[in-house]
Amino acid sequence: MNFQDIIYEKKDRVAKIIINRPEKLNACTPVTVYEISKAFIDAWTDKSVGVVVFTGAGDRAFCVGGDQSIRDLGGYRGYSREELEGTIAALPLEVGWQIVTFLIRHIPKPVIARVNGYAVGGGHVWQVNCDLSIASEKAKFGQAGPRVGSFDPGFGTGDLWRNVGLKRAKEIWYLCRLYTAEEALKMGLVNTVVPHEKLDEEVEKWCSELLEKSPTALKMLKYAFLAETDGLAGITELGVGGLSLYYGTEESLEGRNAFMEKRKPDFWKYVNGR
Repeated sequence: MNFQDIIYEKKDRVAKIIINRPEKLNACTPVTVYEISKAFIDAWTDKSVGVVVFTGAGDRAFCVGGDQSIRDLGGYRGYSREELEGTIAALPLEVGWQIVTFLIRHIPKPVIARVNGYAVGGGHVWQVNCDLSIASEKAKFGQAGPRVGSFDPGFGTGDLWRNVGLKRAKEIWYLCRLYTAEEALKMGLVNTVVPHEKLDEEVEKWCSELLEKSPTALKMLKYAFLAETDGLAGITELGVGGLSLYYGTEESLEGRNAFMEKRKPDFWKYVNGR
């Protein structure tokens, strides 16, 4: 895959999605968001991938949200209809943002946020929605919506509340302050904080530990958390995960075979000790 705004790498069962706009503190355009969504979909469908690492290029920022320099009345501009025709990038940026957030939450593999600097605004929403967050001691966290005339009324508020509690979540959104990595750790925004020069080493360690675990068990655990937080949509994910396991049984295949052979199925010969 050829990308303009991101770097996408796969090695040793780890997929790395790197926002590559360091000169803009990895602020995103519609094209950036479209490319991130393509990479997440590829990591989802690639059975050799067990873990996804999501990060930003350079030493200054994970992501600071949407690129305000291309924002105008009605949303984010800067690209012609012809450039974006037929892609998710043709959607308003705020819609594409939610598609990426959905992919982070629903890809049946752990997603680690490697937070190397500023995680602000929409970038902060994304790191909150990742399964795990590993932060450099140089990282800064916070929301920017009300300061720049924006907000995230969905996962950006709900998951933040679940991470840090209602009062603190309101503080983060209403006041738009920046918090240090240590403050983020105390609040429950991240899992661990390490010296900046140790960030990659720590991320690799966590990836290795995850890859030692059953990928099916990790998938079903992720779906179980969604079932708790996402209502019927979450229960559907858990159910579909169970269905994929059922399709791998002789009992399920008996139904298909009986249909094709125009006979009554005999499911009970595959039931053992239920």
